[in-house]
Amino acid sequence: MISVCMGTYNGEKYIRDQIQSILSQLAENDEIIISDDSSTDQTISIIEEFEDSRIKLFKSNTYRSPIYNLENALNNAKGNFIFLADQDDVWLPDKIKQTIIHIRKNNVVMSDASLCDESLNIKSATLDSWRTYHPGFISNLIRPRYLGCCMAFDKRVLEQILPFPTNLKAHDVWIGLMAELNGGLTYLPVSLIKYRRHENNFSSASSKSRNSLVFKLSYRLHFIVLVILRTCKVNPLKWNNHNNSF
Repeated sequence: MISVCMGTYNGEKYIRDQIQSILSQLAENDEIIISDDSSTDQTISIIEEFEDSRIKLFKSNTYRSPIYNLENALNNAKGNFIFLADQDDVWLPDKIKQTIIHIRKNNVVMSDASLCDESLNIKSATLDSWRTYHPGFISNLIRPRYLGCCMAFDKRVLEQILPFPTNLKAHDVWIGLMAELNGGLTYLPVSLIKYRRHENNFSSASSKSRNSLVFKLSYRLHFIVLVILRTCKVNPLKWNNHNNSF
């Protein structure tokens, strides 16, 4: 059984295309777990229009955080294989088929993607020019190259990554670094999604970081501490205040 986990927030412009591209690859007993963080547009209505029993919608959440909104979807996943999805991309037809054969007990599989504009015009057939993946914990601590919407893994990985630590700054970096220390990360140099970039994206794929050196160092120290705590089985308290905002 496959669970596709997605967090949504005011995604009315693109969510229909993404759900259609996912449903076309799912079997009858698979599921899309959608956690919505109190959208104020037509996102919920569009999702409900599908009237598909494979879609499990959890709405009226108030996380005010894309990270912990996604965590809610992960907590409700029932599948043996977990796929992460953003609300505004489009999956290519053989994404699941090509990915699932590489999933082992504790590894995370991450594919390449085609970089597109908001109309899905392909700007680059690969993300290599932006963030070519190099294996290893230290390499990705220094320069993280993970992309959550391209990740998939066996459900047993959830035991390593959940609950998300307090005040987590990036879920994909957390999942990737934990994978490097456990079952490893398998990279597929094949573009399996159309990775849409637009003005409302949370991050920029086309420009270099302008963050200060102090920020960069504190960012990496943040993950070192979290990984050490989790590895030592000292789980930080769950973030209850959800202070992150969109």
